[in-house]
Amino acid sequence: MFQIRIHGRGGQGVVTGAEMLSVAAFLEGRYAQAFPSFGSERMGAPVMAFCRIDDREIRLREPVLAPDALIIQDPTLLHQVDLFSGLAPGGYVLINSTRSFGELGLAEIVRGGGRHRMCTVPATELAMKHVKRPLPNAALLGGFAAISREIKLKSVAAAIREKFPRAIAESNVAAAEEAYALVTKARETSDA
Repeated sequence: MFQIRIHGRGGQGVVTGAEMLSVAAFLEGRYAQAFPSFGSERMGAPVMAFCRIDDREIRLREPVLAPDALIIQDPTLLHQVDLFSGLAPGGYVLINSTRSFGELGLAEIVRGGGRHRMCTVPATELAMKHVKRPLPNAALLGGFAAISREIKLKSVAAAIREKFPRAIAESNVAAAEEAYALVTKARETSDA
């Protein structure tokens, strides 16, 4: 079973991102579940959402405590919340940022986890370019497809198209495709 934990703030599409990720896996014929973790928080408060993907039925219902991948939608949470708690050795980390891990004060994380499994992607900037709103979730799903290879980009695009009306969907797909290309290029550079 592959487990993903998504961190962000209320209003950034954290829950929607987890749902679209599970739909993408389902479209590939796999089992998936997505669910949020938040209380009565307001817009801008830290929230988490979880997604599990497997080739067999998933019976677990508790929060993801030992993720195989982290998607961090809001880098302002990096030094406020213990985001890396329970991350599996060799786990994937995708952060919405224009800055490197070193610039974010996370160089030790990269040393322990391997550069090809960790990446930053300017998802908010891609969302502003394509969607005209600072909603990074679709771009991050494209980046996740590239870094983890757990799901295919075409499945992410199909899940986005299933979730949103046509015009909104296509702009989000464009953001996801550009993020996928950026992360793929970053992986190839780190493998060289």
